[in-house]
Amino acid sequence: MKSLAVFCGSSNGASDIYIKSAQLLGKELAQRNITLVYGGASVGVMGAVANSVLHEGGKVIGVMPGFLDKREISHKNLTELIIVDSMHERKAKMEELSEGFMALPGGPGTLEEFFEIFTWAQLGLHQKPCGLLNINGYYDPLVALFNHMTDEEFLNEKYRSMAIVDEDPGKLLDLFNTYVPPTVKTYITEEQT
Repeated sequence: MKSLAVFCGSSNGASDIYIKSAQLLGKELAQRNITLVYGGASVGVMGAVANSVLHEGGKVIGVMPGFLDKREISHKNLTELIIVDSMHERKAKMEELSEGFMALPGGPGTLEEFFEIFTWAQLGLHQKPCGLLNINGYYDPLVALFNHMTDEEFLNEKYRSMAIVDEDPGKLLDLFNTYVPPTVKTYITEEQT
């Protein structure tokens, strides 16, 4: 893997473990020579992971809509900052530039980004790994919801397994490297073939 998109919060979170874990991920990315592709902010968990990659000599590409350039305080020291017109363009550009996707703790925006890219994978629009860095058990309720969706037959098990989860950045990246995408979601029945 040469590049990884990271979705995460522009806030620090309630515990310093979120920032520390983001910094560990950044260090891991730089050591593995994986370019970070992220939302472009200099604040919160977003800023922490970017600063860590840069501190370790790695490459960071930020993708930010023009209207957020001042609000989220775009990072001025990135390898590259790409300004786009909309949130939709941001996600499309991040998908284009990345070979995998990881969500760190964040709010509704982080979840929206992760769910859209996860859905694109389910529909076969890409075959790249999608994962959750489950810092401090943050994503335990979401994992439980995925399991509930599967139990209630709204999410097929083979697609449930597309959400790769671990609390350790290095282990999660290792799981990304061995990821094999499932077959593309289809509604064709055996009777139709």
